Amino acid sequence: QVQLVESGGGTVQAGGSLRLSCAASGRTFSKYSMGWFRQAPGKAREFVAAISWSGSYTIYADSVKGRITTSRDSAKNTVYLQMNSLKPEDTAVYYCASYRIPIGISGSLNDYDYWGQGTQVTVSS
Repeated sequence: QVQLVESGGGTVQAGGSLRLSCAASGRTFSKYSMGWFRQAPGKAREFVAAISWSGSYTIYADSVKGRITTSRDSAKNTVYLQMNSLKPEDTAVYYCASYRIPIGISGSLNDYDYWGQGTQVTVSS
């Protein structure tokens, strides 16, 4: 059984930083790309960032480029989302997800098959 557990969410003032973690189990984690998505109230879930199985390739949504980075520690089966210069519009529930097949990476929700429960990030102005 694959499990993804996010942590690190919270409330921060605009301009502040947070680091989210996603601990994975139940799959050969190192063979799969991992993605981060977010969902604000009343809005559709959207892509934020993704990192390849090797950690050598990353992709980002235009709205977060230069402010948010993702990384992974395969020895710890954990992927991270470092968020800097946060804005009120970054307020959302953040989810990590595992790509559905080994190798490959994308920003499409449909390409990810396992999801965490989400962690709330609130940015106050």
